[in-house]
Amino acid sequence: MSTHTEARTETYLTEDRLAVQALAREFTAREVLPVAAELDPVQGEIPMDLRRKMAELGFFGILIPEEYGGLGLGVFEYALVVEELARGWMSVSSIIARSQQFNESFTGAQRAQYLPRMARGEFLSSVALSEPEAGSDVANIRTRAERDGDGWRVTGQKMWCTFADGADYVLVFARTRAMDEAHRSRGISAFIMPKERGRLPEGVSGAPVRKIGYHGWKTWELSFDSARVEPGMMVGAEGEGFKVAMGDLEIARIHTAARAIGLARGALEDSIAYAKQRVQFGRPIADKQAIRFKIADMATQIEAARSLMYQVCAEVDAGQRSGLKASMVKQYASEMAERVTSEGLQIHGGAGYTTDFAAERYWRDARLTKIFEGTSEIQLKIISDALLGR
Repeated sequence: MSTHTEARTETYLTEDRLAVQALAREFTAREVLPVAAELDPVQGEIPMDLRRKMAELGFFGILIPEEYGGLGLGVFEYALVVEELARGWMSVSSIIARSQQFNESFTGAQRAQYLPRMARGEFLSSVALSEPEAGSDVANIRTRAERDGDGWRVTGQKMWCTFADGADYVLVFARTRAMDEAHRSRGISAFIMPKERGRLPEGVSGAPVRKIGYHGWKTWELSFDSARVEPGMMVGAEGEGFKVAMGDLEIARIHTAARAIGLARGALEDSIAYAKQRVQFGRPIADKQAIRFKIADMATQIEAARSLMYQVCAEVDAGQRSGLKASMVKQYASEMAERVTSEGLQIHGGAGYTTDFAAERYWRDARLTKIFEGTSEIQLKIISDALLGR
């Protein structure tokens, strides 16, 4: 007899969704995991050949409407694919967001020009949002954009701009009006800054950040020195860039939850395989109750996070506002992923502390999910404010 949870899961996972999941799972096992095992230890970059294969399967256009060449699917399918790709390499699960974020605010002309290219993986973004003094506090942006004829000139510093060199455009957020301390989020605008792949935009210089994980692509600190933005490249209305940034957060936080779950699942699956073949005191460590209980707890935590994610995805796809639950699933899944991947490393023992096994990669990358797309502390503030008032 099925439990209520099992019935809900069966309802969520339709035949079409199971087919999407199976496609992404098989692709990850065949294409992503071998590349990650080879390149992550040496901080190599995601190969173009892998990106082309992902584009052929439509992974860059899951959320893009069919009329623009995308698959026209929902956030649920997006999360399914992201979890599978993250199980292989988190950076690969992240790059598909670079064609499917912030484009809801595009003008009709921008959508017609760029969405078909995005769906083919040919026009991917790097986001220049955070600054040295504007991380969680996005409204504190100081980078300026000043009119230059029909266009703009951008000057300022940006941090944490992943893929700034490899992207096809930088989406930069800058102040087009002086900051009003009483309404700090007003006066920020967003701009598309197309660029040659493999180079930074003209008028932009920078250096890669020395990261401990999230390999496969570089993350940059950028300096904009009167960098030109051409006419027609503003995203959303002037002064409403904060709304552009915040409008993407539900999906972005679901995306991070899916990445966290994928990493935790990688740790679980690898730990099960390792425990079965690692022999100590004449028996596989999988026979030891301490290891068995660790694995049982890991699996339970993953399933709890996934069940919440499925619920939030279903609500978003049904057109419901789910900002609170998106914060909940992002916070819970990322915290869970750090715990589970740490246990996975512990099960591997000394071998887990080497780059010969993926256990340390899952652990390093899971740690980041607690920081980006809003730290765990920011999520707890959002949740507590909703429950208790500001």
